[in-house]
Amino acid sequence: MARRYFGTDGIRGHSNIFPMTPDLAMRVGIAVGTMFRNGNHRHRVVIGKDTRLSGYMLENAMVAGFTAAGLDVFLLGPIPTPAVAMLTPSLRADVGVMISASHNPYEDNGIKLFGPDGYKLSDELESQIEDLLDKDMQAQLAKSADIGRAKRVEGDIYRYIEHVKRTLPRDVTLHGLRVAIDCANGAAYKVAPLALWELGAEVVTIGNEPNGTNINLDCGSTAPERLQRKVHEVRADIGIALDGDADRVIIVDERGEIVDGDQLMAVIAEGWAEDEKLRGGGIVATVMSNLGLERFLKGKKLDLHRTKVGDRYVVEHMRNHDLNVGGEQSGHIVLSDFGTTGDGLVAALQILARAKRLGKPVSEVCRRFEPVPQLLKNVRFSGGKPLEDAVVQQAIADAEAELATKGRLVIRPSGTEPLIRVMAEGDDRAQVERIVDGLVDVIANVRTAAA
Repeated sequence: MARRYFGTDGIRGHSNIFPMTPDLAMRVGIAVGTMFRNGNHRHRVVIGKDTRLSGYMLENAMVAGFTAAGLDVFLLGPIPTPAVAMLTPSLRADVGVMISASHNPYEDNGIKLFGPDGYKLSDELESQIEDLLDKDMQAQLAKSADIGRAKRVEGDIYRYIEHVKRTLPRDVTLHGLRVAIDCANGAAYKVAPLALWELGAEVVTIGNEPNGTNINLDCGSTAPERLQRKVHEVRADIGIALDGDADRVIIVDERGEIVDGDQLMAVIAEGWAEDEKLRGGGIVATVMSNLGLERFLKGKKLDLHRTKVGDRYVVEHMRNHDLNVGGEQSGHIVLSDFGTTGDGLVAALQILARAKRLGKPVSEVCRRFEPVPQLLKNVRFSGGKPLEDAVVQQAIADAEAELATKGRLVIRPSGTEPLIRVMAEGDDRAQVERIVDGLVDVIANVRTAAA
């Protein structure tokens, strides 16, 4: 059964348009508060946000919902998603909320939910929340004497900074390194530069002047060109590009070349395996990770476990199979020794630690394998289910047969936008391009005919 509110990473959409309206945000607060209101203790929720203009609106609406459900609210202000995940159990909260649309433009926003253990909620719990959202709210409200209180807590960002600093190995210092960091005008604009500076680096910061509408705008992990120029300009040893809520990272090496999440996972997996810190004999990635990563790990006698797209599915597989490294090509890197969700800054510190220990430049450390030619294209649709069309299914079957053992094909609907994502990879670039373009045309024609 299709879900009405939740996608692959919480609830997300265009601000002030369903489902990202203050009315629904308040109802989410009531519903989630009702679900986690159990036992006789005083219940509490922590709420963080990024720097979007609509964050004020949604934050206040959720405060109304949670307090109406009888929970006390701790408002963290602008703070990275992994900080909310860390602070939820640290502050003994029953639930954590991050108001963010991650790497999306400022017009979008979203609601990410964490349980008392700091992990994102399961599909089953999200389905229960959806059921409550469609019911009468009156029955879920607390009695007058049990209405919650709200207060803003400013100092807790420093708990997160100290947590980040402790993830750097004790025998490593960042002294002597010039680090350029792009905070995407987002949630990490305060904490990331400060943490790096306190660890000894010379820090050059861009993307640290949020105004409510410039989050991810020509900056951050989805637009690293500005950081590439800055690395050249200041002759930095490394560039770190975070996204709007700092749960993902893209690295720029000293030559100005981009290093994606697949290469970062390869670096961390190799280093941790050598240090006998890697659990489970491998790592977890999604179906979108490059075949080159899989081949690299196989050469190291390590396994690559694949999941569907979404960092919470990566985390779920890590937990079920006792693995401590996972992530996505987009730069979500999950290191469960240090946290319960993706953390761009913590992942970047592991890369810096590896480079310092090896005494080699980032460009050399981070080129662990040659990526297999890979092409991803999106097809927008306004209704219907294009992937269920018989013509589309036959075209997909033909493409899979042609690639056979020479590559991979991944076709999936986006969990956050009305898009069909078509990805193919293989050793023959021309073949990959022809297959993707052909499938895009077939899906587009079916979409047009249906309209």
